[in-house]
Amino acid sequence: MSVLTIGICLWIVAHLAKRVTPSGRIRLGAKGKGIMAFLILISLILMVWGYSQAEVVALYSPLAGMGHLNNSLMLISVYLFGVGGTKGLLFTRMRHPMLWGAVIWSAAHLVVNGDLASLLLFGGMGIWALVSMALINRAGPWSRPAGGRGLKGDAMNLVGTLILYGLFAWVHIWTGHNVFLGSYS
Repeated sequence: MSVLTIGICLWIVAHLAKRVTPSGRIRLGAKGKGIMAFLILISLILMVWGYSQAEVVALYSPLAGMGHLNNSLMLISVYLFGVGGTKGLLFTRMRHPMLWGAVIWSAAHLVVNGDLASLLLFGGMGIWALVSMALINRAGPWSRPAGGRGLKGDAMNLVGTLILYGLFAWVHIWTGHNVFLGSYS
């Protein structure tokens, strides 16, 4: 579990550094973005590897049939991740859509996984997203973005969401975790 924990901590430090120490970000300048991107990539590798190697320590038993709730929440999560890029109707109405997507992703996985590694990974990422939103909100009021693509952006996001969701489902099935079983207990 130590590899997983290091990966989660590295992710949190790399993402929160600019909020917690803005002067350090300014000192690093343009090369700082490359350093942070590298740290985030390493953290992702460590989290995936650490999670896949973690021993199963059961903490709770997910309720039967929660796979369907997980799948529904994951569709919403993936959609929210795309709001900022496709600039649909939610773009001008919702602050932090990507971070809310991370919170929903976290909750979706916690309803179907009751082991310690899952609690560390998904719970840790959910807490990181909530802390990030709080820090951003504390830094200043939201300046609502203007414009956007309206329904065209939403249509683009919906198509992208379905494609990405299919890809995520395929990867999960390929790694032995069929997301369409409906129940994982």
